[in-house]
Amino acid sequence: MDITDVRVKRVGNEGKLKAYVSVTFDNSFVVHNLKVINGQSGIFVAMPSRKTTSGEFKDVAHPINSAFREVLQKAVLDAYYREVEKELEGKMDHDDVKNTEK
Repeated sequence: MDITDVRVKRVGNEGKLKAYVSVTFDNSFVVHNLKVINGQSGIFVAMPSRKTTSGEFKDVAHPINSAFREVLQKAVLDAYYREVEKELEGKMDHDDVKNTEK
């Protein structure tokens, strides 16, 4: 199974949640609402989940084995870091324009 698309929607810099992500597999199946979270041990990918009647959260979609979890997490985090880099480059370009206008 190939990951054919990863779409990242960054959220504000406040709090632990950094982005929502949609991942497409084999150009045929998409999973929405993966989350990029900045936890105590660093950034990680949380699977889409729902709250049960007992108040705990259960994943509604998740990798079956650790090897694919690593592949998925790497693809998501690579896409996330590319988005962060693009935002930083855009901000630097914007700041360069402001500085030349002075």
